[in-house]
Amino acid sequence: MKPWAPGEIVVDPNGPEPLYSQVARQIGAAIEDGRLPNGARLDNELDLAARLHLSRPTIRQAIQSLVNQGLLVRKRGVGTQVVRTKVARPLRLSSLFDDLSELGDKPESVVLVNRVEPAGDEAIEHLETPGLTHVRRLKRVRSTGGEPLAVMNNYLPDGLIDPADDELRDKGLYQLLRSAGVRLHAAQQNVGARQATEEDAELLDEKPGAALLTMRRTTYDESGKVVEYGWHVYRASRYSFNLSLTNNV
Repeated sequence: MKPWAPGEIVVDPNGPEPLYSQVARQIGAAIEDGRLPNGARLDNELDLAARLHLSRPTIRQAIQSLVNQGLLVRKRGVGTQVVRTKVARPLRLSSLFDDLSELGDKPESVVLVNRVEPAGDEAIEHLETPGLTHVRRLKRVRSTGGEPLAVMNNYLPDGLIDPADDELRDKGLYQLLRSAGVRLHAAQQNVGARQATEEDAELLDEKPGAALLTMRRTTYDESGKVVEYGWHVYRASRYSFNLSLTNNV
């Protein structure tokens, strides 16, 4: 397949589709079929506008629509680059690490917090363990292809696992739990949305106020004990959840 060139874009100024949409649709198609591979850089807005005989605002709107779809990313000092399409994660009892690995990606992690601390009222409530004195607190940023996807927070009962930072970078939490003999059985999960805080924006390379997906999950073992409680945020521009529904009537 020959490399993609901006000259391949054909716009119809008299057509019903807005000019920016025509440009975005054709660039998006080139990304989806591989002519524009992951990491490829686009010409700057001025050059693209000149090549296509369009205004710079039209090109800017086209690029922004693709950024919003998670197909392009703007990097300071680098320009506009192609990124992998949005990660679509099924709702099942698996970790983000597991799902990314199954998609053929190489998950990367930055460990921000990995410590044992006194159990506060919130941790005791979520872990459903009255009398719990200490918990393991985890906070990580999960990335793939050099792009951050999620900030992941977890409480675990102290003593369940004692992972080193290197293990948390190289393996998923559920993988570590299973290796320790924990038999995961079920989970209660809630998916929502909110806007990015200043801290979220810095960790996820987003702007403050950007849309984020949220997930809260309580995971149980075969005996019905809570083995972990997680509260995570995901970049909505790069991430989605898939839910299959069946008719049991």
